Amino acid sequence: MTDRSPSAAAVTRLADNVHGYVQPDGSWYINNCGFVDAGDHTVLIDTCSTERRTRALLDTVEATTGRPVTTLVNTHHHGDHTNGNYLVEGATVIGHRKTRELLVAEGIQTFDGIFVGNDWGELRSRPPEVVFDDRLTVHAGDTTLELIHPGHAAHTTNDVLVWLPERRVLYAGDLVFNGGSPFALMGSVAGWRQALDVIRELSPEVILPGHGPACGLDVVDTVDAYLKFVQETAERGKAAGLSPLEVAKDTDLGDFAVLSEQERLPGNLHRAYAELDGAEWGAQIDLAAAVMDMVAINRGPIRCFS
Repeated sequence: MTDRSPSAAAVTRLADNVHGYVQPDGSWYINNCGFVDAGDHTVLIDTCSTERRTRALLDTVEATTGRPVTTLVNTHHHGDHTNGNYLVEGATVIGHRKTRELLVAEGIQTFDGIFVGNDWGELRSRPPEVVFDDRLTVHAGDTTLELIHPGHAAHTTNDVLVWLPERRVLYAGDLVFNGGSPFALMGSVAGWRQALDVIRELSPEVILPGHGPACGLDVVDTVDAYLKFVQETAERGKAAGLSPLEVAKDTDLGDFAVLSEQERLPGNLHRAYAELDGAEWGAQIDLAAAVMDMVAINRGPIRCFS
């Protein structure tokens, strides 16, 4: 039986003084974080979905580096990467301008009735205080972190890649899922595929995905292949006059059946349908209808082990 508790998280060395914090099994709301130990400057990439998970993260970071976090970078606005921001006391929080806007507008979202099994604890919203639009460079000791927005919607409208050029390490946030189904409902299927080319151009030696074990560019190709599959499935479904839910129920996942969170397919199809109808990448669509289709194909609320 998979141990999904906070104690199952492990520190993974990505390069000298550059670490990943990997939480099994990477399913809904069980994300990865990262941290860079630069002596008197500790940079944390993302927090966790719950109070207890974020407290465990911060205890581990301080035990590894000997110091508290001084700078926190958010890779996008989703709660599994930002809910714990408020616990990183004394640190400056950096994120994309739209990350701040969405967190200010939405606060903490627990999606009652959609997910079951959560243990949120006490949560308070804390949006980034320092924001940027395209790129921002953070210097931590002798380590350079380049924060890169792909220029358009992908997984969300506000994704940020954290690239360490001297170490060839990339914190990809949720632009890369390793072992789980990618989820484009709040971004763009087509835009995400284009954003993967940004990753390929960087040519990282090691990637820490937002969910799942550290990996290489082969997993980027898997994400791309899945998104292409979503686009082709949407084209087939629209041509047949089927709804996203109908075509999802009628679709053989093939090679992608090994990916977890298969209930994301109808949500992804809602976004792909909108793009086939000419919607701009990241445009507002009926998210509630898409989520209800995900619950329907799952035959009830979605299990979440946060």
